[in-house]
Amino acid sequence: MSELVPEPRPKPAVPMKPVSINSNLLGYIGIDTIIEQMRKKTMKTGFDFNIMVVGQSGLGKSTLVNTLFKSQVSRKASSWNREEKIPKTVEIKAIGHGEDQTGTPMGFVHWEPIEKYINEQYEKFLKEEVNIARKKRIPDTRVHCCLYFISPTGHSLRPLDLEFMKHLSKVVNIIPVIAKADTMTLEEKSEFKQRVRKELEVNGIEFYPQKEFDEDLEDKTENDKIRQESMPFAVVGSDKEYQVNGKRVLGRKTPWGIIEVENLNHCEFALLRDFVIRTHLQDLKEVTHNIHYETYRAKRLNDNGGLPPVSVDTEESHDSNP
Repeated sequence: MSELVPEPRPKPAVPMKPVSINSNLLGYIGIDTIIEQMRKKTMKTGFDFNIMVVGQSGLGKSTLVNTLFKSQVSRKASSWNREEKIPKTVEIKAIGHGEDQTGTPMGFVHWEPIEKYINEQYEKFLKEEVNIARKKRIPDTRVHCCLYFISPTGHSLRPLDLEFMKHLSKVVNIIPVIAKADTMTLEEKSEFKQRVRKELEVNGIEFYPQKEFDEDLEDKTENDKIRQESMPFAVVGSDKEYQVNGKRVLGRKTPWGIIEVENLNHCEFALLRDFVIRTHLQDLKEVTHNIHYETYRAKRLNDNGGLPPVSVDTEESHDSNP
C-alpha cells in the first residue's frame, strides 16, 4: 500500500510595513490642532499689540504700564520725589517692549493731538496696504487699546474727561480705568464706579467692549457682565516688591499695610490685566481692524476718490530728497 504524503501548507503572507509613513499623520485631528499651528506660527513671527494710556499727570500711568508688563517699559515713576514737581509727558512716544508697542500720550489738555496720532497710524497702514510691492508683513502701529485714566475723586467725571472719551471712542477702543483706587474706601469705590458708568451712558460714550459688536448670545452675556460689574476697573499700580506671608508680591506700602497689586481683595488690576491680555487681546485687534480702521479707510478712499498705489520708485525718490 502506498502512503499518503501530506502536501506542505503555504505560509501565510505577512503584510509589509508602510515605508516612511509618519505616525503623526494617523493621529488625532481636531480644532485644537489648528490652534496649535497658529500658536507655533505666532511664536515664530511675533505679533503687534499697541496700548495707549491717556489721563492727567500724576495718576500713575507709567507705573501701571510697567506693572502690566512686569518690566520698565515706561519711564520710572520713582525718578522723582515728593519735593519735585511731577514730570509731564507732553508728546506722544512709541515705546517697544518685546513684541508689544506702548504709546504713552500724557499731559495734553486737548484730544486733537491724540486723535491725530491715532489717525496717522491708520494712514500709515493704509499706505502700506495700497503699495504695488507691499511688504509680506505690514508693520502694525495702529492703537488697539486706549486705557483712559480717571482721577479717584469719588464725585463725578470732569467735563474734560467726558469730552476726551467722547472724541476718542469714535476712533479707538476705550477702556476706562480708575487710578489710585486705594485712596477710596470699598463703599466709595463701588459708588464711584456706578456713577462713572451712568455718566458715560448719559453722554453716549461707548467704551470697549461695545454692545453693537457682540457677535452672539454668549458674547453678549459675558460682555454685559464686564460692562455692568467690572467697568471701569479700579486699579493700583506698583513696580516695587514687598515680602508678604513669605512671598514676594508687587504692592504699595502704606502706614496701614501693603496694598497688593495682584490681590483681588485690594484692587482690580488682575482683572484688567486678564481682560486686556488673556481674554480679549485678539478681539481688541479685530475690532480695531474691522471697525475703526475700516471706518477710517472707507472715509479716506471716499474723500479722495480712491488712494493711488505708491510705487517702490516713488518711495525711494521721496526718501532720497533732503
